[in-house]
Amino acid sequence: MRNVIDILQERGFIEAMTSSNLREIASEPLKVYCGFDPTAESLHIGNLLPMMGLAWFQRCGHTPIAIVGGATGMIGDPSGRSQERNLLDEHVLQKNLKGIQKNLESILRYSANGSSETKVVMLNNYDWFKGFSLIDFLRDVGKYFRVGQMLAKDSVKKRMDSDEGLSFTEFSYQLLQGYDFLHLFDHHGVTLELGGSDQWGNIIAGTDLVRKVRGKAVHGLTFPLLTRSDGKKFGKSEQGAVWLSAEMLSPYEFYQYFFRIPDADVIKLMKMLTFMEMEEIRDYEKSMMASDYKPNTAQRKLAEEVTRIVHGDEGLQIALRVTQGAAPGSVTALDAETLKNLAGDMPSFTVSLEQIANRKLVDLVNETTPERSKGDLRKMIRNGGVYLNNLRVEDENYVLTQSTLIDGHVMLIALGKKNKMIIRVSPSENNV
Repeated sequence: MRNVIDILQERGFIEAMTSSNLREIASEPLKVYCGFDPTAESLHIGNLLPMMGLAWFQRCGHTPIAIVGGATGMIGDPSGRSQERNLLDEHVLQKNLKGIQKNLESILRYSANGSSETKVVMLNNYDWFKGFSLIDFLRDVGKYFRVGQMLAKDSVKKRMDSDEGLSFTEFSYQLLQGYDFLHLFDHHGVTLELGGSDQWGNIIAGTDLVRKVRGKAVHGLTFPLLTRSDGKKFGKSEQGAVWLSAEMLSPYEFYQYFFRIPDADVIKLMKMLTFMEMEEIRDYEKSMMASDYKPNTAQRKLAEEVTRIVHGDEGLQIALRVTQGAAPGSVTALDAETLKNLAGDMPSFTVSLEQIANRKLVDLVNETTPERSKGDLRKMIRNGGVYLNNLRVEDENYVLTQSTLIDGHVMLIALGKKNKMIIRVSPSENNV
């Protein structure tokens, strides 16, 4: 089996390592961990990179340990932040923890070879922090940290120089994360921590603490932040964050996000966010340079692979079915049952019959999506970019009637190739 460090380097995962001999260290089975703070009910694709890092270690025979920050999530990591996070109450925190655990299980649900040693271990750091008194923590942990070194951390210096400043609460975060490593070393034999490049300071805090308290060397590895070719972070769509939970972003919308990735970023994401063999990825890279390359072929493959990893085969099939049924000009027959299935996988609105009958299409769309002006919608129609029930709308003054509705109560509107919506009619008068 190939060395996991070689695999990660070839795929562009590694930003920095605390040990130059980490490749040799990783030739033997390790226990490796990565932490995830529960700031929302779902992780997003920015978190997918460290999750894939854990998965590669898992596939190479190492034991992945995923930490959900029930304790650190109450504090908030200042790394990469221009202002302090809102503190979460216990109810919200518990709800977020359940969602994140589900995300982690979906990515790390399979062991590499069926061995129990490579199955993911999931822990909550609240379980070991809840027993600490403040005095005990300051005496047993705080004494090993030097304020000068803590102040020298980039994440601290940036906040200290900002108008917002840095609270003592956030300043203490690196003590908590540092102690995570010590606890995991003592109780689970963990010797390697993974994280994004913005976590370097927190990782060093942990490796230094283990060295000072136990006299042992442990290690850290960081990944580059997931950025586009223009330097901006991946993870934002027109609807907001690209969540990993189907309850917050449907498999269809998730699939569509990756299907729309620019050519310049496709190969990079194939390397980082899929388990495709490098030879196959290089074949796609070559084909994209060929004169007979069919546009979006690589994007389709990328979208299929990432959607399968995150949502499983069932989620991928849902995404493909919705994509086919929602394609403007598609020959797929539309009926109420098909659109009912699609409604859970794309934006949908419920209106009254009075809001439909004898209304102009542009008026209805503007009412449901106010961010789109009527002028822009008329222009889209003139340019052939608006479809109603998979048929192109030719008239910018097109008037809706009850006969427009499929089976009398539903219709599909597409605004270009990227944006579709379901309009459902309720017999009662409901607001949009």
